[in-house]
Amino acid sequence: MSRPARRPAAKLQSTTDQLSLMPAHEQLGLFRTTKLSPVEVLKAQINRIETTNDAVNAITFRHFDTALEAARASEKRYHCGDPRPLDGITVALKDEYGRRGWIVTAGSFLFKDAIGHENHPVVDKLLEAGAVLHVQTTAPEFYLVAVTWSDLWGVTRNPWNPACTPGGSSGGSAAALATGMSTLAIGSDMGGSIRVPCALNGLYGSKPAYGRIASPDPSALVPHASPGPLARNSRDLILLQNIMSGPAPACPAVLMPKLELPLDPPTKQNWKIALWMDQSWARIAPDVRTNTLKAAKVLETAGAIVDEIDLDLETSDSQLRQTIEKALFSTALGADLLEVAPEREQLTTYARRFVDVASQMGPCDAMAAAQETLRLYRLIDRQVFQAGYQAMITPTTATTTIAAGHDPTTDHAMVDGERVDPYCGWHLTSLFSLLNWMPVINVPTGLSANNVPTGLQIAARPYDDVTAAAIAAGYAS
Repeated sequence: MSRPARRPAAKLQSTTDQLSLMPAHEQLGLFRTTKLSPVEVLKAQINRIETTNDAVNAITFRHFDTALEAARASEKRYHCGDPRPLDGITVALKDEYGRRGWIVTAGSFLFKDAIGHENHPVVDKLLEAGAVLHVQTTAPEFYLVAVTWSDLWGVTRNPWNPACTPGGSSGGSAAALATGMSTLAIGSDMGGSIRVPCALNGLYGSKPAYGRIASPDPSALVPHASPGPLARNSRDLILLQNIMSGPAPACPAVLMPKLELPLDPPTKQNWKIALWMDQSWARIAPDVRTNTLKAAKVLETAGAIVDEIDLDLETSDSQLRQTIEKALFSTALGADLLEVAPEREQLTTYARRFVDVASQMGPCDAMAAAQETLRLYRLIDRQVFQAGYQAMITPTTATTTIAAGHDPTTDHAMVDGERVDPYCGWHLTSLFSLLNWMPVINVPTGLSANNVPTGLQIAARPYDDVTAAAIAAGYAS
């Protein structure tokens, strides 16, 4: 099938550039035999950042001095024969994950000087595993839209086609990873914020089932957002998710015991998978449709039975948007927005709109969202999982043509010549964000006509992360 090339348009110039794109699992093998040093890889990626970031604008803050110290410490542990699980591997952090002494802006002028005083639990896990944290990456203000631009940091561009968006809200992490600025990256997924950027950058990305990964944020106590990994291949994705997963101090909404996904799951199994092309509401661009069908053939080659289904959800893109807005903004996340309402003139256009939306939300909206979410899940459970399917697949985005600076408050979103909801109508991730007990993994499916990658969502039944990961690995093999 037509899958994305190993990297975007800028050509590899040297062995240094090739090092910057080497998979994590290959690096770890070479580090263990001391044939390669974490310092060499980090320096190669610093070079990539210096030569590439101006074109894509994926980085907020650079931490090269502390990263070099960490890489040298990793090198010593390898020489002493006592490495950690992720020792020496660089990980780019979305401008959401705090490390003591770092500034986390949330893409907002309101927090441009906000220095963190403690580590996010995921950061602690990465540091304990020996990861090298060298950059923070761009995100839209308050992580609220599926594109990545803010008044504070400007527009982040897709490295495959700079006129287009890399997706959001983890767009900086995806663009940095696709261009070899980092070996791995982390983001978060509340409405598609990992899956959409991974689709549009030719990457693997996971929205684990709610509760797999710890978060200290009050909004984590209601099932909406999840931290998650981004990687250039499925094995690295599983490796990073295993590091991120599991309980952490002061984080009660985490499943125990920790789920350890197999790094080498069986790649040929008799899965029964439902192909749901448009979720009964979406308009799909022809090249996305073509690549999705090719991806289904790849899964069949891996031993799966793939049946195209026609399940009517009796909903629309705007109805899904309204439901997810009610689900999100009737909770602690909405309260956070109300706190910044007095400073609304300093906010982006889209953040101002969400402040206004949150000001109108109440417990009745939370109830309406919960009822609609259960209605949607019962339909899927009855007609998919109870019908014997282990998973369902859908395109991740409906189109690849959304502009880098797309402003959903003023701009139209078009799919195959038809106008769709500018927030939710051009991607198919919102449904599984509402049903976020279901783990979902994006896998790359090819290139569209404008040279931007396309992606496929693999969604398994609630908390069956093992099956989602196994299908992704089977697809990739």
